[in-house]
Amino acid sequence: MTQLKPDQATNSAVDRSPVPSEQRNGRGGGTIKKGTVRRLGDRVFQGLSTGSGALILIILALVAAFLLWQGLPALTAPAADLPYGPFPQFVAPLIFGTVWAATLALIMGVPVAIAIALFISHFAPRRLAAGLGYVIDLLAAVPSVVYGLWGIGVLAPALQPVFVWLTENLGFIPLFAGTASGTGRTILTVAVVLAVMILPIVTALSREVFLQVPRLHEEAALALGATRWEMIRMAVLPFARPGIVSASMLGLGRALGETMAVAMVLSPSAIVSFALLTSQNPSTIAANIALSFPESYGLGVNQLIATGLVLFVITLGVNMIARAIVNRRKEFSGAN
Repeated sequence: MTQLKPDQATNSAVDRSPVPSEQRNGRGGGTIKKGTVRRLGDRVFQGLSTGSGALILIILALVAAFLLWQGLPALTAPAADLPYGPFPQFVAPLIFGTVWAATLALIMGVPVAIAIALFISHFAPRRLAAGLGYVIDLLAAVPSVVYGLWGIGVLAPALQPVFVWLTENLGFIPLFAGTASGTGRTILTVAVVLAVMILPIVTALSREVFLQVPRLHEEAALALGATRWEMIRMAVLPFARPGIVSASMLGLGRALGETMAVAMVLSPSAIVSFALLTSQNPSTIAANIALSFPESYGLGVNQLIATGLVLFVITLGVNMIARAIVNRRKEFSGAN
């Protein structure tokens, strides 16, 4: 075997060493600098991300400015000049109806959504979970008008006998007091429709949060002798609590701003009442704007836009409260 001299061995080793990517040249002999391309891509991505975030804030500020500019004449005009009467007396029942209907929808919809999300993520077989998740996601694509037609044509007639039974047997409870509506178009029917509408949003987000729970936490709970439900209660739900709160607040925002379904199902009145089954029901801000805007003019339009400003403030306040709740527990969870 021919032995190489020390200097030849050194030269051979140098020749066999890989050439840095920055010094490689193609057929044309040009130098390719991957670091420069990577840094350019990072700068472009950072610019797009920053611009998108700033654009959202600008749009939000423009919406608030428009509502304030158009609603200010109704807020500063004398009460005698306003078509719908003094603004505080006009908007108070609408605020109550908006918050009341959304709260009822949240109470009914969130537990069902969490149960469905837990079933999909921890109990259902993989094939069934995939199909069920797909069906739940499809509910979000159903238009509001379809939900309203379903509420009028199917849900209200089906619930009317139940309302009669509740008023006859549980009428001593203030929520079920009074005479039951003959059509079934009550605030409770609207709340059920809204609960179905927020179901896909809360379910999809909760499912993704449940799937992020560390597998080691679940296995450790089961190894210590916990049952499936105890493992979920001790490991899954505490980890996912901020995500559940965020999902619930997104659903609440959908319920607060829903217009057509509420306007089609409800027979509204300018009242403040906790009765769920009577024919006189408080209206919501969004539904009242949709029903009254075509016939309004002058200060009436400004008065309706001012109620829209109130709804904007309510939604913004709800989201700020939700963010404060999530931030308070962000160090205990990776689901935010």
